[in-house]
Amino acid sequence: MYLITVVGNLLIIMAVTSDPHLHIPMYFFCSNLSLADIGFISTTVPKMLVDIHTHSRTISYAGCLTQMSIFLIFGCMDGLLLTAMAYDRFVAICHPLNYPLIMNPCLCVFLILLSFVTRTLEGQLHSSAVFSAMCTVVIPLLNPFIYSLRNRDLKNALSRLYKSGADTSRCPINIGLRNLTHISEFYLLGLSDDLELQPMLFGLFLSMYLITVLGNLLIFLAVTTDPHLHTPMYFFLSILSCVDIGITSTTVPKMLVDIQSHSRAISYVGCLTQISVFLIFGSMEVLLLTVMAYDLIVAICHPLNYLLIMNPRLCVSLVLISFVASILESQLHVLMALQITIFREVEIPNFFCDPSQVLDLACVHSFTDNIIKYFIGTLFGFFPTLGTLFSYYKITTSLLRIPTSGGKYKPFSTCGSHLSVVCLFFGTGIGLYIGSAVSHSPRNIAVPSAMYTVVTPLLNPFIYSLRNRDIKRALKRLYKAESW
Repeated sequence: MYLITVVGNLLIIMAVTSDPHLHIPMYFFCSNLSLADIGFISTTVPKMLVDIHTHSRTISYAGCLTQMSIFLIFGCMDGLLLTAMAYDRFVAICHPLNYPLIMNPCLCVFLILLSFVTRTLEGQLHSSAVFSAMCTVVIPLLNPFIYSLRNRDLKNALSRLYKSGADTSRCPINIGLRNLTHISEFYLLGLSDDLELQPMLFGLFLSMYLITVLGNLLIFLAVTTDPHLHTPMYFFLSILSCVDIGITSTTVPKMLVDIQSHSRAISYVGCLTQISVFLIFGSMEVLLLTVMAYDLIVAICHPLNYLLIMNPRLCVSLVLISFVASILESQLHVLMALQITIFREVEIPNFFCDPSQVLDLACVHSFTDNIIKYFIGTLFGFFPTLGTLFSYYKITTSLLRIPTSGGKYKPFSTCGSHLSVVCLFFGTGIGLYIGSAVSHSPRNIAVPSAMYTVVTPLLNPFIYSLRNRDIKRALKRLYKAESW
């Protein structure tokens, strides 16, 4: 039942996201409901299966509270999504002429976010085991069958998804298919075609790039030269600064050269290289922010055992695991790009080789490629985000137990910088995703991409230095040392 539920709901998500005919509010809510159903059943059934297999029925106190928290998140989200879907049907039937105006993308995304952040914080539900099994197992199992067996659009989308490996309908018949052997380069369309804006864009991005490199280098030098900052938190911060330099250095120098030389061509090998390096640093930043959230959990919830738990070996291991996982993720994308033999276009509507946009140039999307993309998105997007949210949930509940306001100030100030960076990084990433879903012009994605790849690495050193006394003191000592 568990495997059928996960596979069934994943097929619904893939059918909705991959088929443009289903990019409407009703199926948008349906795909999010499928995601909530997967989370709902994954909270309870795997633990039960392990208990049956090991003949053990114990669960730790922390594990029980964690299961309750995640169960309530997905449970409440399920109920609120069904309410949102009922409202969507009400608008579609009672106000059909104003339906696109009322159920606009902003409202749909707002309803999803509202459903996610709203959860039950007090009270408990007491129900029988049979009824609990019906709610947590049978209903998520039946939902994909209910929505697919009686819905022609979803049936057609699933059929197209299955046949996508041999389908070239993404390419118009009136254009010649470009075989890989005839493609030696792509063309980056950049941020703007206006020639008068090019000098201003060059100066703006050159100054932003120099400030980013200088700011992150100062953070790295301050942490490595000051013995007071030789702690796990600042060790991860120094690695994050190196990653930020890598992210912006992968994209901005090429854009500056293109503006200066009035050339927007990038070789096929150069494009794949840029994709690989960009994904290594991008994925590593996501994983490092999650590791830093775990470091904060240990520091605030287990202060006496902090140095014992976050020992140097563990810190180095976490960084190495993040690096290796990032390399594997980037190589998976490169392998998928290498499998493309027919392109529908050679123009990339961005200032760098964005991996998703390059893969979208393919005329053929196989079922295996779709599975790999959703797996990567879940592994490097959903799980780190969920882990970071859970970390701050644990931190908040721990801080609320402190009776004095003075005792809460220092931990909150410690979390403030990291929380700001997390909101900036994931916020721009979510904005990029929403922008690509809402905008009908691929060119409009270039501006959110600039926020994601340039502005975020620029602001990170300011966030950590302006709100951190230790970093300020280390920078002052570094400046005085250079003066001597």
